[in-house]
Amino acid sequence: MTARLDLFAAAPAEMKAWYEMSLKIAPKLEHGLLELVKIRASQINGCANCLNMHVADARKAGETEQRIYLLSAWHEAPCYTPRERAALAWTDALTLVSTARAPEDLYRELAFEFNEEEQVQLTLMINAINGWNRLAVAFNLFYEGKPAVAAA
Repeated sequence: MTARLDLFAAAPAEMKAWYEMSLKIAPKLEHGLLELVKIRASQINGCANCLNMHVADARKAGETEQRIYLLSAWHEAPCYTPRERAALAWTDALTLVSTARAPEDLYRELAFEFNEEEQVQLTLMINAINGWNRLAVAFNLFYEGKPAVAAA
């Protein structure tokens, strides 16, 4: 697959702002939890680029192979905590918002596990990874590692 364009060369100011925003949200949430959320949204969206990146990041954060492999079937897998399940359910709903909406029962689970600030941070992170997924899919992006701007 060949990239259609280089996002950071085509719109450097906008991509820098988007990238920096992505780094600033959710600072109080557990790194491992955020990687699970990023992987799950990327699975739903079929984003090979983000799956490649965030599976590697999850491993670096200490995530087990079993939990990474079972993420696509997290509903049936007993290895996720109630907090992780609430985050994954929220991720599924918001990633599929046009059909799934944000049901009250899922929100109650989220509110039980996450305080209000964390709810906003998690929701922003779900929005950010969905945005990255859409950019990567739209422009055929596939970075073997982090984007060059990440190393800067």
